Amino acid sequence: MKFFKSEKKVPPLQHDTSIPYAEVPAKDFEELFKKFKASADFLSFQYPSEAAFTVSYFKSIVGPDQVHQEILPVLTQQHPSTLEEVKNGIPVENIIISNDLKVIQDAVMTGSVIIQINPDNSHCLLVPCASSEKRQISIPETEFSVVGPKEAFVESIETNINLIRKRLPVPELQMKEIKVGRISQTRIAVLYIDGIVDQENVQTVIQRISDIDYDAIVDISFIAQMIADNQNSVFPQFIDTERPDRAASGLSEGKVVIIVDGSPQILTGPTTITNFFTAFDDYFVTWHIASVFRLIRVFAVLFSIMSTAIYVAVTTYHYQSIPADLLPTLIASRGAVPFPPILEALVLEGTIELLREAGARLPTKVGQTIGIVGGIVIGTAAVQAGFVSNVLLMLTALAALASFTTPIYQISNTIRIIRFPFLLSAQLYGLLGVAICAAFFVCHLLKLTSLGRPYLEPIFPLRVKDLKDSFIRLPFSSQTQRPEILRTEYSSRMQPKPKEDSRDIDE
Repeated sequence: MKFFKSEKKVPPLQHDTSIPYAEVPAKDFEELFKKFKASADFLSFQYPSEAAFTVSYFKSIVGPDQVHQEILPVLTQQHPSTLEEVKNGIPVENIIISNDLKVIQDAVMTGSVIIQINPDNSHCLLVPCASSEKRQISIPETEFSVVGPKEAFVESIETNINLIRKRLPVPELQMKEIKVGRISQTRIAVLYIDGIVDQENVQTVIQRISDIDYDAIVDISFIAQMIADNQNSVFPQFIDTERPDRAASGLSEGKVVIIVDGSPQILTGPTTITNFFTAFDDYFVTWHIASVFRLIRVFAVLFSIMSTAIYVAVTTYHYQSIPADLLPTLIASRGAVPFPPILEALVLEGTIELLREAGARLPTKVGQTIGIVGGIVIGTAAVQAGFVSNVLLMLTALAALASFTTPIYQISNTIRIIRFPFLLSAQLYGLLGVAICAAFFVCHLLKLTSLGRPYLEPIFPLRVKDLKDSFIRLPFSSQTQRPEILRTEYSSRMQPKPKEDSRDIDE
């Protein structure tokens, strides 16, 4: 595989790994171990030999098998007299000897075993023995596809990187690791393919993550909000995915991937609004079918946002524009409803949101039952009681169903929220209010960026080449270049073959 190598290199973000041997005050060292021993899961015991060794560790984060198989036999059988002899006898990588309190604390809290010659000696041998308890790889839940791979990311950062490297086995796939969180010290990995990615994107991501000053980072969503270009926007500015194949595809395009230890999702960026209408299984079917599916999603989103707002505007201000054949149906539907259309719409929209939240917070089987039975019972009772009209009930149900067609969960939440400003605008100014609200969101999207890249690309600025894989998907033979928005160092994805005249089988 040939890449054009970049002359710009990202400096590695690593902590100082030198071993300071300056004397540490005994008082400070004792205070640190008092904090350790105050916890019930901290073990400390001595092994008598030529030198009295003290072994200490947190049993909740250290693997006991490795302690009993690799460490204790060295102390009991080889009879070492110094920490250097113990280090040379233990077949474990990344063992260090240090008296730096910060190094000792970080190592112990991440699963290292402390070995001392005697309790008064401040120099410690730190042996990494972290427990490898983790969830097994399962199928994707929020991005499930009928065809294609059935693997999803898990909470282990090593496993997630393995799932990506398995799909991109090239040395150009580089990783930079950063620790963020004053309390959590969460490991964050930034992945990119050197020679393809724009190094400016890499530097921007690393700089923004390094500047985060927060006490605990427990999920990737924290990072997505903190490094976004516009933190006040309701539109997501990174793709949040649980599919390794989608992450690998983004890396091959020239995007940057962010992985947080403890989170089963990863972030890819920069991104555009068209990416949120793209399901990865669109690439597993022919381009004709994939293009139709994408257009259906775009139409469904527009319908979900506009349908109830247009209903309120028409029935409130523009009833003269209702076709004569439809007018008797609307009159019969709203004849028994004592509320204005806006209140009727807000009641239905609020009911839909209540059912969604109840279904999401309850156990899976109970939640499905609440969503189906609750929707049918409440909807039927509301129409019979005269609180809402059956026409608006049908529109609201279709709008709620249409909002679920987006393959990325974050954009569906955005669609749920922005429907309410359109409703209020329709009540105030009718169709003019709907147009004003739409213009406001369009202006917001025109100014919005993702890692400094325009959010509405390839619509604005217009880039015809990138339209090949946006709202429609052309054949792979037409997608010979990587997206221009990514400004990749090596833009070619494949060499187009010259067209040859085909002959019939009987010629």
